Order: sequence, then structure tokens, then C-alpha cells
Amino acid sequence: MTQAFTTDVLIAGAGPAGLTLAIDLARRGVAFRLIDKAERPFQGSRGKGIQPRSLEVFEDLGVLAPMLATGGPYPPVRNYAPDGGFEETAIGEGATPSPAEPYAAPLMLPQFLTETILRQRLADLGHTPEYGAELTGIDQDAEGVIATLADGRTLRARWLVGADGGRSFVRHALDIGFPGKTMPGLAMVADTKLTGLSRDAWHVFGTRETAQVSFCPLAGTDLFQIQGHAPADGEAGLTIEGLNAVIRERTGHDDIVVHEVFWASVYGLNARLADRYRVGRVLLAGDAAHIHPPTGGQGLNTSIQDAYNLGWKLAAVLAGAPESLIDTYEAERRPIAAGVLGLSTDLLAKAMTKQGMKRGREARQLDLGYEGSTLSLDLGVEAKVAPGDRAPDAPCGGQRVFEVLAGPHWTLLGESPIAPRPGLVVADLTDTDGWFADAYGLPADGFVLVRPDGYIATVGQAADKAKVEAYLKQVGL
Repeated sequence: MTQAFTTDVLIAGAGPAGLTLAIDLARRGVAFRLIDKAERPFQGSRGKGIQPRSLEVFEDLGVLAPMLATGGPYPPVRNYAPDGGFEETAIGEGATPSPAEPYAAPLMLPQFLTETILRQRLADLGHTPEYGAELTGIDQDAEGVIATLADGRTLRARWLVGADGGRSFVRHALDIGFPGKTMPGLAMVADTKLTGLSRDAWHVFGTRETAQVSFCPLAGTDLFQIQGHAPADGEAGLTIEGLNAVIRERTGHDDIVVHEVFWASVYGLNARLADRYRVGRVLLAGDAAHIHPPTGGQGLNTSIQDAYNLGWKLAAVLAGAPESLIDTYEAERRPIAAGVLGLSTDLLAKAMTKQGMKRGREARQLDLGYEGSTLSLDLGVEAKVAPGDRAPDAPCGGQRVFEVLAGPHWTLLGESPIAPRPGLVVADLTDTDGWFADAYGLPADGFVLVRPDGYIATVGQAADKAKVEAYLKQVGL
């Protein structure tokens, strides 16, 4: 391959994973191109729940404020009985924000609005996705990739990231297996304008046996999302007339009326996980690597966090860190996806029974981490946090830990024997009210090294300086 490099990273797919990765690379000054085969941005709400851990990610990426201003809380689920009576339950267990966990509940924000906010942030950083750019060929060598587009253009990149969805061209081109299972039947989803229902609840009619239909008011819009078993005639039944017929049949009401359909789809309920996330200079992220049932609001969030894990590693390797750092991406993220797939499938099974779906703490993704990773250096220091854990927040004399962590750098908190350097911030915190001590529980002369993605790399003391310096060298610092 003699073609000159067009860019450092080519991202195929401008959905949540691709946009998140692009923002992270842009703020690090990495050259990239973001392409998508669609002619225009996605306009549906396939995903609509942003879990607390993703809210923390979005705070770091500078998009949390517009998301909180646009979205809203989940309403209670109102299950109707045939006689018109109903029971109302919260979709998740009650959770209260704390100094260590400032975001306790998921935010409802339709996917098209999430993507709109991410595109605006990317534009603020000087970049825009290129639509109508379909990837049709991949060739690679030890130095990079040549990507061929449908219009005949070729792009030469040092790395290619396939964030191109469940039917990923990149995954197919690499012949990566995608094992898993498809549950029986088909489901439907439609974003609609309708009358006849209040917006104070997620209305659910019917049962698994009688064919269910539900109506969720989409925060930030005047739309309702209709979900349920797909009509017998599939996609053809997702017209205004077809949906109104389904509604009358499944609810017994003729006063719930759809007036407009903005986006609709019939889909299978799949749980699948790619055999590998990397082949040479090509990586998979998001739905290209794992697809989930929609229960539990896990898929979009797992995709976002794939990108957040990968971005800093790509930037570090491009800046001279050992290429082996890229291998930690699959090693860390694939087990997470496997666990989340199990959770989503379990919640789906519960949703199909009288037990009903109840999202517990595990759905918030705050306890996911990388304990067994080669990037988690265990120095044997006892503390309330451990290598691989998510770094908690804490107010410290008018400044939050998350504010110190925000940005593309590594951070050292506590009594540090390590000197600051480009890419490493050594923070001098004033633990006025003891919140930092409560969250981290460091010993005397203890310190904690936090990765750019907000996970703890190691907990050490002054005597561990040489080991930590060696670690920093391995990650490009």
C-alpha cells in the first residue's frame, strides 16, 4: 500500500458510539473522519434511556447540560387490567443522588435528540459527520487500512473503527462471528403523535398472551413511542391506519388515536456478541460488536462506553504508546458487553411475565469496572476503592473530583510522589467536609491514579513511586 494517509482514524457509523468516539478524538487533537452510509442523521428513538454512568461520561465530554435541559425522568409504568383498572409502578428502584454518585436515575432522552446534541458538540470542536458515504471495501496491512467507498473514493487511515450498527459491514468484511440468540417473534416501535392518553405515565395494555402494546411519552418531545408485538403484516402495518387498528384491538379503546407516524420499525429480539473486537488495524464498537434486547436501556449506553474506553487508547498509541494498549480495549469491553447482554435478556424474560420488569442498581452501570485488566495495577494498598473501579465523585472545597478529572488527561489524586507532566494532572484537593476521604478511603501518604476514562488505574503510597512511573511509561506518559 503506497497511498498516503488521509487521516489517522476512520470511523464508520455516526450513531451514538461513532459520535462519542469522534468527540473524544476531536478534543485530543487526533485527525479523524466520521462517515455514515445514511443520507441524513437518524430520526428515530431506538434508544431512549441514558444511564447514570453514561451521564458521567457525557459530563466529561461537555454535553450533559443540554441533555439534562432537553430530556426528563422516566414516568411510572401504568399497567391496565381488562376492566379498566390499573396498577402503577416505578420502572426502577428508588435511588438518591449522593456526593459519590451525583446521577442516580436514568435520563429519558430519545436517541435522535441525543445524537443531535452530540453532533452539535462535535461541530463546536470543528468537525461534522459525512453522510451518504458508504463503506464497501476494506484492505489492510501492518501500518493501516485502505477503505473503499461506494462512490469509488479510497481513504487511507492508520485505524478503522466499525461503529456501523448491528448489520455492520465492517464485521461482515472481517468475517467476525456474531453468535447469540434470537428470541421468538417480532417487536415493533413507532414514534408517533397521538391523542387520548396523558403524558404522566408509560401506559401498558394487554399481556404476553393477548399481544401487548405500550405508549411511552418521549421526554423532550410531544411524541409517544408505541412498543409491542409486531402486527401480523409487519412493517406494512406501521401506518397510521395500521397502528390505530392494532391499538383498538389490543386496548379496547377507540379514543386513543394516532395522527402522525414519524419513525417506525419492526425488529427481532436479539442478543449477540462479536467473537472479536479487533482484526489488525480494524476495531468494532457499539452495536457492531454487541446487540441487545431493548429491555433495561443497556445497548446505547454500552456503545457509548465502548467509545469512551477506546478513544484515549487510540490517541495514546498514535502519540507513541505501545500498540498493545489497543488490545486492552477488547479485553476490558467484551466481558462488560457479555454481562450486560445477560442482564438485558433477563429483564426481557421478566417483562414478558406478570413479574414485570424492574430495573435495579445493576442497570445504572455504576458498578461496572475493569478489575482484572492488565491496566489495573494492584500494589496491595488498602483503600475504599481498588484498581479497575469507577472513580467516585466528591465535593472538595468548592470543587468536585469530577471537575478535576474532566478532560483528556490522566489524574493523580492524594499525597502524590509523582510529578505532573503533559497528559498528567496532579491535583491538590482540599477535603473540607471529608467527602473525598469517605469515597476513596486512602491511607496516609496514599494516592490514586485515575485513567482518562474515569477508572482507577492504581492506588499507591510514596514507596510505590518507581512502580507507578514504570506504569505511566507503558501507557505513553
